[in-house]
Amino acid sequence: MRRTLPLLLTATLLFAACGSGDDDASDNSTNDTADTENTVDEPIDTSDGGTVPPQPAIAEVEVPEVEIPDEIPTELVVTVLEEGTGRPAEAGDQVFIDYVGVRTEDGVGFDNSYEPRQPGTAPAPFDFVLGQQQVITGWDQGLVGAQTGARIQLDIPGDLAYGAAGSGDIIRANEALTFLLEVRAVIKPTDPTEAPTEPGVPPSEGAVETTSTDLVEGEGDELQAGQTGIINYVLFRGDNGVALESSWAAAPVPVPTADGGFPGFVKGLPGMKVGGRRAIVITPADAFGPDGNPQLGLPAGTDMIIVVELLGFFGQPTT
Repeated sequence: MRRTLPLLLTATLLFAACGSGDDDASDNSTNDTADTENTVDEPIDTSDGGTVPPQPAIAEVEVPEVEIPDEIPTELVVTVLEEGTGRPAEAGDQVFIDYVGVRTEDGVGFDNSYEPRQPGTAPAPFDFVLGQQQVITGWDQGLVGAQTGARIQLDIPGDLAYGAAGSGDIIRANEALTFLLEVRAVIKPTDPTEAPTEPGVPPSEGAVETTSTDLVEGEGDELQAGQTGIINYVLFRGDNGVALESSWAAAPVPVPTADGGFPGFVKGLPGMKVGGRRAIVITPADAFGPDGNPQLGLPAGTDMIIVVELLGFFGQPTT
C-alpha cells in the first residue's frame, strides 16, 4: 500500500526519484494481511500534469543471507550484530531500514528491500513511524533503542508477527519469522512551528545557475554526492519569497543526489551536514522547466528557493 503525502513537489518529483519515501513497502512487514505476492509499489500518478524526472542509475545490491536460530522463538529475541551510532530510536521516530525476512522454521524468504519492487526502479529502504502499529509488533518492540548504522536480527514468535491469520501463501498461521535489519536512519519527530517562514537569502529572479547558502551549519556527518538525504523543506517563490509548500507538517522526505534525481537537489544538497539548514536557489532549468508549475503557484520562468533541513542520509556516495 502507498501512503501519499499531500505535497505536489513530493508526489511529482521526490517519490519518483527515490522509489520509497513514505511507502508501506512490504505487505509482509506491516500489520496488513494482504497476499505476499502483492508487494509491487503502485505506479506514480502523474495525472496532475506534473513531470517526473528520470530515475537515478540502478546499482546491483547483494541481498544479505539470514542465519536462522536453532530453535523456534517463543518470545522476541533481539540480536545486535553490529552496533550503530547516534540517538537511540524511540516511539514516534521515523525509522529507515533495509531488511530481509524469512520463515524461522526453514529459512524460506518472503520479502526484502534490496531488490526492486517494480521493473526499472531502484530499491530503497522502507520507512515507518515506530510505535504506531504501522508494522508488526515484533518490529515495533524490537527496534526500540536501535541506532543509525546498526545491523540487527529479530527472531519473532508468531503472536508478535501475523498470529493465527498468517499472511498470504508463505507466512502460515502462527508462523515465527526472522528478519535481518540494517538501520539506515533514525529521525526524531519534527515540530511544524520550527519551519522557516522566509527564504533567508535575497530574492532571486533570473538566476543563471543553481546555488546554495548554509543558513545553519550542521554538526553531523556530511552528505556526499550519490547518497540519499532525508530532509524537511519549505518551497518559496524566488521572486517574492512567498511560501508555496512545506513538508514540516507532513513527514520528512528522502531525496536522492545521484545523477537522474531532481537536479536542484543533486546540485544543492551534497556537502551539507546533518542538522544544518540550507537555502538552495534553483533555476527553472533545474526544476520544472521554463513553464514553471502553476499548480504549485510557480509562474513560468520563476526561480525557486527551497530551504532544506538535513535530518539524515543513507546510501553509498558516487565514486
